[in-house]
Amino acid sequence: MTVPTSPAPAARTTPPTTVARLRDLLPRRTDYADLPRSWRQDLLAGLTVAIVALPLALGFGVSSGLGAAAGLVTAVVAGAVAAVLGGSHLQVSGPTGAMTVVLLPVVARHGAETVPVVAIMAGGIVVLAAALGIGRLVAYIPWPVVEGFTFGIGVVIALQQVPLALDTPRAEGENAGLVALRTLADVDWGRTVAPLALVALVIAVMVVLPRLHRGVPASLVAVVAATLVAEVGGLDVDRIGALPGGLPAPHLPVVDLETTSALFSSALAVAALAALESLLSARVADGMADDIGRTRPNRELFGQGVANVASGLFGGLPATGAIARTAVNVRSGARTRVAALVHAGVLTAIVYLAAPLVGRVPLSALAAVLLVTAARMVDLGTARAICRSGRAGALVFGVTLAVTVVFDLVMAVEVGVAVAAVLALRAVARSSGLHREPLPGTSEDEVTADAERALLHEHIAVYRIDGALFFADVRQFLDELALVTDVRVVVLRLGNVRVLDTSGANALAEIVTDLRRRGVVVLLKGLRPEHRRLAEGVGVLAAVGPEQHVFDDLDAALAHARTHVHRPHDADRAA
Repeated sequence: MTVPTSPAPAARTTPPTTVARLRDLLPRRTDYADLPRSWRQDLLAGLTVAIVALPLALGFGVSSGLGAAAGLVTAVVAGAVAAVLGGSHLQVSGPTGAMTVVLLPVVARHGAETVPVVAIMAGGIVVLAAALGIGRLVAYIPWPVVEGFTFGIGVVIALQQVPLALDTPRAEGENAGLVALRTLADVDWGRTVAPLALVALVIAVMVVLPRLHRGVPASLVAVVAATLVAEVGGLDVDRIGALPGGLPAPHLPVVDLETTSALFSSALAVAALAALESLLSARVADGMADDIGRTRPNRELFGQGVANVASGLFGGLPATGAIARTAVNVRSGARTRVAALVHAGVLTAIVYLAAPLVGRVPLSALAAVLLVTAARMVDLGTARAICRSGRAGALVFGVTLAVTVVFDLVMAVEVGVAVAAVLALRAVARSSGLHREPLPGTSEDEVTADAERALLHEHIAVYRIDGALFFADVRQFLDELALVTDVRVVVLRLGNVRVLDTSGANALAEIVTDLRRRGVVVLLKGLRPEHRRLAEGVGVLAAVGPEQHVFDDLDAALAHARTHVHRPHDADRAA
C-alpha cells in the first residue's frame, strides 16, 4: 500500500542580494564556451567588421569635431573593453552617429578638450545605472519611439555631413539643420566640384557594389577608390591629415570643480544615450541570432560604462553599441565576443602600420560614407507601416522624429515615451465603462406579472465596472453614479476591473460615501484579491459600512440587497 505524501512546498524565490547582483556584472568563463568550435568564424567576422568599422570610426571622429584619430582610439579601446565586459556576445561598440549628434553641442559650448572628461563622467553614470539594475527598463520603450529615434538620427547625421561634403568650414551653431542651412548660404560653389565628385563616386560604389557581390566591403572599397582618384588627379580637397603612429598613453584629464559642474548635464545626456543605444543594439542582435545566449542588460550597461571611462582616459569619444557594426558581426557568423576583440585588434594594427596612408583619405569621402549610412537608417517602409497602424502610433513616431531633429536625442526618447504613455492611458480609459445591468431572472414580463419582483427591480440597481478604474477616468464614474436616484441598494460588480490604482480606489470610496449619505446601501461584488489590500487601505471597505458588504457571489449579494429593500428606510440609513 502506498502512503500518499503531501507535495513539497514550492520553493520561494528570493530577490538577489546586492553582492550577487554586482557579481552578475562581471565576466565569466562561460562567455567563451563556444570558442573551440567557432574561433574560425569569429576571426573572419572580426576582420569583416574591422573593415566596415574603419571608415565609420574615422568619419564619426571627424564629424564630432575631435578628429579621425579620436574616432580610431574610441573604436579600439571602447570596442575591446566592451567586448570583454559587456552583456552581449555579439555587440560591437565604438563611436556612432547618434553620439556625434550629442557631442557637437558639447564641443561648441565647452571645447573639444572637454569631450574625454564627458566620456569618463558618462561612463561612471552608466556603471551606476548597471549597479542599480536599470538595464531592464529598455524593454518598456515602444516600437514607434525606437523607430522615430532611429529615423531622426539618420536625418541629423545627413545634415551634419553638409560642411564635410562641400569642403566648407562648418557654420556656427548647435542645431544640425540650422548649421547646414548657414553653411549652404556661405559656400563657395566653385570649390565644391571636386569634393562633390568624390561624394558621388563613393555613393555610387556603395550602392552598386553590394548588388554585384554582397561579400565585398563596399564602404572600404569606395573610400580607397576616392583616395586613389584624389591622389592621381591631384585634387585640391581636404584630407584627414596626420594620424599618430600608435595609441596614446592613458591619462586622467585635469579639470576643476566648476568645469565638472558645467559638464554634468552633458554627461548625463551622453550616459542616457550610451545606455539606450547600446541596449537597443543588443536587442537587435538578440533578434538576429536566436540560438545564442540573450543579452544581460545590466551587465551590458556595466561594460559600456567602463568602456566609456577607458575611452576618455585614452583621449577618445564616448562610445555605444553600434547597430550597423553589430549587424555585420552577426551576419558574418560571429558566435562569441572574440569577434569584437578581433575587430579592435585589426583596427590597432591599422593605427600602427597604415597611419600615413589613412591620413590621405579625403574628408568628403568619409562624409559620403556617413550619408549612405544615414540613408539606410531612414527606413521609409517602416515609417509607412507605423503610420498605417493608427493615429496613436503615427503621432508617437512623428513627435519622436521631430524632437530628435529639432532638439536632442535624449529629450526625443523622453517625449516619445511620455506621449506613448498618455495615449496608452487614454486607450485604456476608453475601453473602460460603467454599465447598468438588469437583475438576474427579471425579464420585463416577470417584472410586470410579479409585484414583489417589480419592487425589487425598482429599488435595487446593479452596475458593472469594466476595464480599469484609475486616475485617468475616475471622474467619469463619479459623474455617472452621482445620477443614481430612487434606488435603495446599489450592487457594484468589480470582477471585470483589471486595473485599480490609488486614485481609482479613492474615487470608489467617495462614490460609496456619497451614496450612503443619500440613504443608498452599497454592496461590492467580485473585488479581486490583488485589489483588496488597496481598497482596504484607502477606505473603500470602511465606507461600505459596518456590515462589510463585500460578496464573491452575485446571488448572495442580491439576497442581502432584498433584506435592505424590505427594511424601513431609516434602518438602512443607519446600516
